[in-house]
Amino acid sequence: MAQEFNSQTLKEKASELGCHKVGIVSISQWQNKAQISARPLQAWLNQGYHADMAWMNDPRRQDIYQVMPDVRSIICVGINYYTPQQRPSEPEYAKISRYGWGRDYHRVVGRRIKALALWMQEQDPQAQVRYYVDTGPVQDKVWAERAGLGWIGKHSNLISRDYGSWLFLGEILTNLDWEPDRPHTQHCGSCTRCMTACPTDAIREPFVVDANRCIAYHTIENREATLPKQIAENLQGWVAGCDICQDVCPWNQRFAQETDIPDFQPYPENVAPTLTELATLSVSERDRRFRASALRRIKLEMLQRNATASLKANAQGAKLSKTQYHLHEPPPLLPDESPIESD
Repeated sequence: MAQEFNSQTLKEKASELGCHKVGIVSISQWQNKAQISARPLQAWLNQGYHADMAWMNDPRRQDIYQVMPDVRSIICVGINYYTPQQRPSEPEYAKISRYGWGRDYHRVVGRRIKALALWMQEQDPQAQVRYYVDTGPVQDKVWAERAGLGWIGKHSNLISRDYGSWLFLGEILTNLDWEPDRPHTQHCGSCTRCMTACPTDAIREPFVVDANRCIAYHTIENREATLPKQIAENLQGWVAGCDICQDVCPWNQRFAQETDIPDFQPYPENVAPTLTELATLSVSERDRRFRASALRRIKLEMLQRNATASLKANAQGAKLSKTQYHLHEPPPLLPDESPIESD
């Protein structure tokens, strides 16, 4: 007997393929709210907070019908990538964001979403599908929140009750109608730890990150030969991305759980390289260390620039973060910061 093709079997298939979270959005529920939902993005762009990321101004980001005219539903998935290894605290070590420790997430998540999209077409030959993994003009965090995967935190990352914010997101746009999930509610409360901990004040206000001040932006996207003074003096060893705002989040400190996907386990030398070795890294060594890694999009000279800037800051005695955070001893939650409040 053929398997029934509905929202439940779709979610079961997604789980079978290794997706840890899956939710569905019905586009018709948001049609009348399209202009309203586009306002935060447009306001962010008007402030110039996207820096040199011109692709963020693609008009398709604010109108899902420009991405796929016949879209009726979006299937959003989240895949946990957290691994428990901790970086050394000594200043001579370089810091790489957890997302780049293992295999390139575009490949790992992409093959799971592609398999789900192909399965959908096998069940219904009339199905149109278009899938993305951080590669298309889609507001993935916005749609994931609407699909009930989690909520967008004050650091602008999606936070899940089950996995914290250590989730890679992807989505499938389709012309099929599905039973939608409830949008997620907000659960940051009065907590501002991510804002306080950011050494460059990149989180200008809750939910608003200025890329011009963001260490992650400058270490990954900024192609200039030198970093801005404010960034260079406050890198604190970060050479590829930055996890400070996620590391201090109570949801992550208490509810993160190790991924069951081997591809996300760190390559041996990615957790604790030294700044000196990265500042003098050769092309061949870089290719060996970061094989099949998302970090390959960072040019070698950029990686060297970032490591050199941190070494210089260390030599000059640059100040550490305004707020020191300790991963092994998370601070106690205040009553109004409890991350286990009910919906």
